[in-house]
Amino acid sequence: MDHPASPDKPLSIHPDTLAIVDKARAEGLETVWDRAAAQEPQCGFCELGLSCRICVMGPCRIDPFGDSPQRGICGADAHIMVARNLARMIAAGAASHSDHGRDLVETLLAVSESRAPGYKIADAAKLDRLAAEFGVAAELAPLAKAKELALAMMEEYGIKKGYLTFTRRLPAARLEKWRTLGIEPRGIDWEVTEMMHRTHMGVDNDPVNLLVQALRVALSDGWGGSMIATEVSDILFGTPQPVASQVNLGVLKADQVNIILHGHSPLVSDTVAQAAQDPQLLARARELGAAGLNLVGLCCTGNEVLMRRGIPMAGNHLVQELALVTGAVEAMVVDYQCIMPSLGDLAACYHTKFYSTSPKAKFPGATHLPFSPENAQALGRQLVAQAVEDFARRRPERVLIPVTPVSQISGFSVEVIQTALGGTWDPLLNAIKAGQVRGAVGVVGCNNPKVVHDYGHTTLTRKLIEADILILDTGCAAVAHAKAGFKQLEAAALAGPGLRAVCQALGIPPVLHMGSCVDNTRIINLVAALAQALGVDLDQLPVAAAAPEWYSEKAATIASYAVACGIYTVLGVTPPVLGSSAVTDLLLNGLQGPLGATFAVEPDPAKAADLIINHVEAKRRALGLEAR
Repeated sequence: MDHPASPDKPLSIHPDTLAIVDKARAEGLETVWDRAAAQEPQCGFCELGLSCRICVMGPCRIDPFGDSPQRGICGADAHIMVARNLARMIAAGAASHSDHGRDLVETLLAVSESRAPGYKIADAAKLDRLAAEFGVAAELAPLAKAKELALAMMEEYGIKKGYLTFTRRLPAARLEKWRTLGIEPRGIDWEVTEMMHRTHMGVDNDPVNLLVQALRVALSDGWGGSMIATEVSDILFGTPQPVASQVNLGVLKADQVNIILHGHSPLVSDTVAQAAQDPQLLARARELGAAGLNLVGLCCTGNEVLMRRGIPMAGNHLVQELALVTGAVEAMVVDYQCIMPSLGDLAACYHTKFYSTSPKAKFPGATHLPFSPENAQALGRQLVAQAVEDFARRRPERVLIPVTPVSQISGFSVEVIQTALGGTWDPLLNAIKAGQVRGAVGVVGCNNPKVVHDYGHTTLTRKLIEADILILDTGCAAVAHAKAGFKQLEAAALAGPGLRAVCQALGIPPVLHMGSCVDNTRIINLVAALAQALGVDLDQLPVAAAAPEWYSEKAATIASYAVACGIYTVLGVTPPVLGSSAVTDLLLNGLQGPLGATFAVEPDPAKAADLIINHVEAKRRALGLEAR
């Protein structure tokens, strides 16, 4: 089989990834890169956004090189087709992250009604702050307050209020821009449902109108569902604080029971973490010859337990199959999102048990043990107990852990950053005004086998910190940066002189890990807070966002709400829009006037860094700040 790599273009920049890919091939096992190669050449119509499967009169496609204008069977031209497809992608991404938020709110309600053993209010101060923000009476007892807050947050999903509470954190100028454009989000489910209605055949056939609603959907997630997920997770599991941990496949232990926590939700993973401390289970592991119980994370579930418990990270999206190929994993426990259906087949090649836990997410070859707030504590213990027993089935001769771990510091919530600055944003703003920190960039997003694994993230970020630009990261990008050593205090030496001095003074790395994918809302909250402190709109700040290796519908949604917030956003993988000149022009140019920001696409991460540096310096000049 041909592979999408060559001697001058490896699959990944990381030795652990390359070593385990070689092991998989030696054992005749298929990985994501093999399947990517088998799909070549990919459908050109789909890459351009010029295929449509919305109704069964089709499927339809439009030839971009045809002699005369073409239309689908219903009469949709290229611009309508591309806009509908992109709008549906953004709606799916918003629905995914917002549904994650709903799961957290339902768990908060269960905790308030004493129906969720194993969970508690971990951050009472944050509960108090959010309750006040939602108009809940301050004098209520904690559980009563949690119940009223949960019920108030549930209203954010409907149509009762007609606005989202968290949007009131923004400067008035930003809200006015949204009202003028007609994109202020009214309700989370409202916007997603309306988008799906508009993209049904025979409804909205104006490409601009479709994309305006797509921005509204994205904002309903960014300032609604995803923000709810982040804030409620902090209440239930604690607001992250800086924590030392490790990263890469070396965090797996040859002499311990290894359990991988994978997906995007902290609900089951937290109860597994509790069970892993059970003295009886630890004693049983030792009886079977294990030195202990070792939990490791993958993707955003891993980010959740890393931020709050210091549990090490095995890797990001493209590493999930390889973690099983090490042969050292007793159990992989998954919830939902970014989980490859191939994992069941790979687990079956080893002694590994593959468990799915979300009622809404089943996988081939998985043992399905559905989670609920009521059974989570018992389920966590069941999963750990079975993993302990399966240690005896491991075949040591098939185990390969090819590297030693890299250290990292994670856990930089907005609250932690503000506290580190003495409770005020002034020190950071002063550093920006003085030019020590030129600006800040959120580097986020997934992995994509079209891009050399983690090359986009690390190349972009290295160049930005050299230019004295502070990096805030989440998700798979955060894992890439940690493996590259950017989250050690010593990494300050990689930064330019101004950022280096700030990092050394504060005792922080130049890349601050802010959490999982839903925690991109921490980044926009931070940007909004800085804008409020300066008395400007978000689009006036020297900030930007980048997703060098994105692949998912959720990433399309995140990028859209970033631009709608006024944050210039650079994508490293081209979205499926090039089949429409009208849609492409709107995304690259047409949003600048009404929103003060736009998209850019640049596959070369070094060139993408240049775009961002030029943007940051232009914003500094517009604010009258010292320029280079």
